[in-house]
Order: sequence, then C-alpha cells, then structure tokens
Amino acid sequence: MRIDRTALADLARGAAFLGSGGGGDPYYSLLLGEAELARGETFELVTLDSLADDALVVPCGWIGAPTVSVEKLPSGREALAGLRRLEKELGRKIDAVLPIEIGGGNGLAPLMSAARLGVPVVDADGMGRAFPESQMAIFNIHGLSACPSVLTAACGSLNVIETDDNLVHERVARALSVALGGIAHMVEYPLTGAQAKAHAIGGSVSAAIAAGAAIREAREKGEDPFEALYAALAASGLYPFAGGLFDGKIVDLERETRGGFSVGRVAIEGFAGAGRMELEFQNENLIARRDGAVVALVPDLITVMDLETADSITTERLKYGQRVKVVGAAAPAMLREARALTFVGPAAFGFGEAYRPIETLNGWDKG
Repeated sequence: MRIDRTALADLARGAAFLGSGGGGDPYYSLLLGEAELARGETFELVTLDSLADDALVVPCGWIGAPTVSVEKLPSGREALAGLRRLEKELGRKIDAVLPIEIGGGNGLAPLMSAARLGVPVVDADGMGRAFPESQMAIFNIHGLSACPSVLTAACGSLNVIETDDNLVHERVARALSVALGGIAHMVEYPLTGAQAKAHAIGGSVSAAIAAGAAIREAREKGEDPFEALYAALAASGLYPFAGGLFDGKIVDLERETRGGFSVGRVAIEGFAGAGRMELEFQNENLIARRDGAVVALVPDLITVMDLETADSITTERLKYGQRVKVVGAAAPAMLREARALTFVGPAAFGFGEAYRPIETLNGWDKG
C-alpha cells in the first residue's frame, strides 16, 4: 500500500487519537511527510506477513517530554542518522522500519527515514497506543532486548546504548534525552522478521489510517465524526470497544515537565452541571474518574478531543476553557494479558486501583 497525501493526513489524525494524549503532536511530522511527498519520495506500507524471517526490522520513535517538542523542533536528520549507525553496529542493511508506538507524532516518525533508506514501513507497532517509557513496549514484555539502540539529538549528538536490562536502558536513554534538551530520537529493539511477526502489534498503522479517514469523511458528509470513529475502531479488530466518556469544559489544569516527562492532571466540568471528570497523565492520559468513580484506566485508551471538530488534543496542548469530549477505547488484547499488565497496567504507574476493562466499567459489553 502506498501512503499518499490524504492517507498521510488520515494517519496523523488517527495516530493522534491512538496516542491516548501522548506520542507527541503529529503536526510537525505531517509537515515533514508532506514535504517528502512533494519531493517525489514514496511511503510504502507492508504487512508483517510479507517480511522474510531473516529480515532486519527496526522500531524507532521519539523519547522525552512532549511539552518540549512543541517548542524545540528537531533538525530532521535524527532518525536517519540513528538508523544508519545501527546498520554500522549490526553490519547489515535495514530491511524495514516500524513505529515503536502508533500514538501521536511517533506514529508517523518512521515514514521519512524509511523513504530516505528506500525501505518500507511495516503495518505494526510495539505498543498499540503510546506509553511514556520504552520498556513498556510489547517487545520487552515478551522478553526481547532493546539493544543495541541509538539515541540522536538535534545538535548532532549520537549515542549507542548497550545494556543487558531494558529498564536500565530506559533510564539511561531518558537521562540522555534530558541532558540533550528534553527530546531525542531513539532506534531500539532491532528485530528479525520472524520476531516482528511473532511479537509486534499488527495492523495498527492501517487502523490509525482508517480511524482518521472515518473522522474526515464524516465531517465532509455532515455526519457525527465520533460515531464514525467508534465504528472504524471496532472494525479494525484491534480496538473492539470505544465510546464517549464525558462532555464538558476544561476548568483546571496542572502540568509540568519532570524527569523527562510531561505530568499533571486536568479537570473538566460537565455542561449544565452534569458532573465533573478528572484525568491524570504522564505524557499519556492514564486514568479517568467521573465524579470520583473510575471509568477508564491504563492500558485502555483515554483521549481528549475537540467537541466540535473531533480533533484529538495531546496533553501538551490542553488549555483552560477548551470544550471537549473525552473518548475511551479498549486496548489491543495483547496489552490486557496478565504479564503485560505488570508492565503497562495501573500498578506500573503507581495507581492502587486494579485494572478493569473499559467496556465493563461503562457497560459497553452489554450491547
């Protein structure tokens, strides 16, 4: 499949939703992608099944605080430099790339470097959404190594990271990203084609494109873009349940950059006195409470969207007074398995609440 300009915009829109508030705002990546297409480059999307078992498949994306990325733009050379260095480290050419996470700007991040390398992007990712830490990737959950990895920054700094523990790898990479200005690009979890087929979350890129297209087409037809989004997510097979959690206006916001993350909380008052919702986030929205009761929690998706346009609002772009709809969706089944929940469930973020599926909390599984 070739990703043209329309599909690229749809991908940006859908990836912004799947980021659950994180993954970085896709706007800059969209501009870079449009510039590549204007220069005659092509973006080829291939399925996991098309990969040779001995192929070298490399996930990549950005690490750091999304609040920094809004003001500190990349040079545009980071990803390609990191991938080229990994080829040197491994002594062979890369055959394909994929996003380490499908959310936000990271959902588009591999496209430009793939075009320059002359390789395809795989219709898959390592998280099925966005998470704030690199060891939360499905590859780590399934016991694969993040190393060797390469971290590059806009200033030209390049660091090869070798550790025997993926949590240590995250801490080293996070500290480096902070030292380099709060944001950096990382190439990590190099895979064989066989490993990618066995462990990656397949179909997530095409699911994002379909979700973005559903919103766009509904707006063009004057139909409800939210209902179109829910239907597209369900049809993907990866996100079987989705729906609205709350409508209201943002009345309070706390946000700070701390330890290489954007952390905080946001309060939303319902219209005409219809209750209150509070969200807590660490780059991504992690838990939603409506009038004190939990209605969604990680790893399920929680995204704040513009009530009128259905555009997703990343956590770094939340503002007082925005009129929003909070939308939730079930995470891919792979993330809900018992082992995965130890890495990406509520306890991994310090919450005392036990994980309960979003469809159970909201009665969506009762038809």
